Amino acid sequence: MTASARVLTDVFGANQGTALRLKQVALVVLGIAALAVAAKIKVPMWPVPVTMGTFAVLSIGAAYGARLGLATILGYMLIGTLGFDVFAGSSAEKNGLTYMMGGTGGYLMGYVLATIALGYFAEKGWDRSALKMAAAMIVGNALIYIPGLAWLNTMPYAESFAWTVEKGLTPFLIGDALKLALAAVLFPALWKASAKLRG
Repeated sequence: MTASARVLTDVFGANQGTALRLKQVALVVLGIAALAVAAKIKVPMWPVPVTMGTFAVLSIGAAYGARLGLATILGYMLIGTLGFDVFAGSSAEKNGLTYMMGGTGGYLMGYVLATIALGYFAEKGWDRSALKMAAAMIVGNALIYIPGLAWLNTMPYAESFAWTVEKGLTPFLIGDALKLALAAVLFPALWKASAKLRG
């Protein structure tokens, strides 16, 4: 089973028929819940706290694959659109489309692109190698930041593109490097562990 699995979620549980569909529904629900919880986690770090939202987005893409990952991230966006407080900077007062069309809108669009990309790379086996997983994480982060910075730069309060980079990229690079390293170690280790469990 482990040898034929394309992504980590293929390793356990059903892989065909009605049981597979039920597993996929359960994974989407769990994934949305994980994204919502991770978005609110802030680890103290210099120069800004590290949020685990991007790590959850990229990890779900890698663990679920492109199609199931896409269904999960779109479900998460739908929940946010409906006004639930599921994003890192949202609140009871600032949520839904009002929040999503603000300065973080481009980053949320990048979440969708990054999830698909990580799913694609995982399906190609990149998450079984530390170096390839690190490369996939770099691409995923780039796909979050490119639309994120482009969108942020269109906001009325954006003073210049240099200001946009200073506020929307530079403070997060250390945290992103740590999350990249964690994923590069974690995913190959999970594959090795699953192989041992399956004998």
